[in-house]
This record gives sequence, C-alpha cells and structure tokens, in this order.
Amino acid sequence: MKDKYYESRFTFNPSRSIVWKEIVKFLKKYIPENGVIIDLGAGYCDFINNIKADKKYAVDISPELSKFANKDTIQINQPAWNLFEIKNDSVDVMHASNLFEHFTDEELGKVMKEINRVLKKDGKLILMQPNYRLSYKNYFDDPTHKKVFSDFALESFLLSYNFKILLKMSRFLPFSMRSNSSLIPNFLLPYVVRTYIYSPFKPFAGQMLFVGEKK
Repeated sequence: MKDKYYESRFTFNPSRSIVWKEIVKFLKKYIPENGVIIDLGAGYCDFINNIKADKKYAVDISPELSKFANKDTIQINQPAWNLFEIKNDSVDVMHASNLFEHFTDEELGKVMKEINRVLKKDGKLILMQPNYRLSYKNYFDDPTHKKVFSDFALESFLLSYNFKILLKMSRFLPFSMRSNSSLIPNFLLPYVVRTYIYSPFKPFAGQMLFVGEKK
C-alpha cells in the first residue's frame, strides 16, 4: 500500500540523504554512539540511517517504513505518541524533523508525554521544523499542517515541558529541500550544505533547529 502523503508532498529523493549526512555531522556532539536513539516521524530514515548508536529506533505510521530503515534499526510502525515498546528513562536522544506541525494540541500533548517518559534525565530532544515567522507565505501549502510554531513559540513550548534549551537556531535551512537540493550537482551538495549550515548569512532560510535537554 502506497503512502499518499509521501507520493504528493514528500517524494523520495536520493539527494536528501546527502543533505542529512551533513546535518548529522553538525549534530554529532549531541548524539552518543553508545546511546539509544529514536527518530520520530522517521520518513525515509535519512537521519537514523546516517547515525551510529548502540540501539536505533525508527517510528513512523507509513506502511513503507520497512523499505527505508536499515537492518540495524528497530522499526515501530505506530504514531509518535505510541511508544509502548520503549522503557521509561531508557533513551538518550529523541529526534524529529518536520513533524510537530502535523499534530493538534491534544496529539502534541500525548507526544510530549511519551517523550518525557522514555527520555533519560539530561536526554536530548532534537527538533528541526518550519519557522512560521520566516515561512508564513507557504507554510500552509501543505494541507496537513495543523500547528504553527515560530522560533519564539517553540522555545516557550519546550520550556513548558521541562526542557533546557542547549541550541537555538532560528535560521537553519531553507523551508523545503524538495527542489533546492536537486538544483545542485551531488558532488557539490555536501560542500554547499556544510557552508550554508555554518554561514551567518542564510538566504531563503525557513527551517529552525532546537536542541533541548530534559531536566
């Protein structure tokens, strides 16, 4: 069974993995290689497939999850608020990219309850998603967006759930990788992405990055 959302809004692009390799390099200091890592809304598994860890989980409702998760990754084909397989206080890092804006307030409450349950004290929550303050013109081009987060709102949200902010980048990447990365030859893409991530000047930025630590 094909996932209609993936077909229409989140089509597979092999260049995306090249971009994610650079993102993972940037985030490496927050991701212990001997830790337990969960990727919520794993999608094509570009994040979780590019990291090293003792135990890795990919969580997604897509029926095609098994096509993309590497063999060393445990697959959980459930919504992000259903992590019943994971023990309390057992996870070092939770990651989610472009996920929280797809939930209602009620659903987000359930997701955060599970995140707080499974994360260890001092565990990290890494979030990358659209910054409404920078991307309001095309934010709702995706009809599945239910929730609006600006960088200010996301910071307040994380603080309210007992997270300390370790990293806040209001401008991290362009709003969408659907077309931008395809315009750049693959052999140049790592350099371009790396330069963009570290540059203080970020044209077309629409994605933000936060790293929170559970108190």
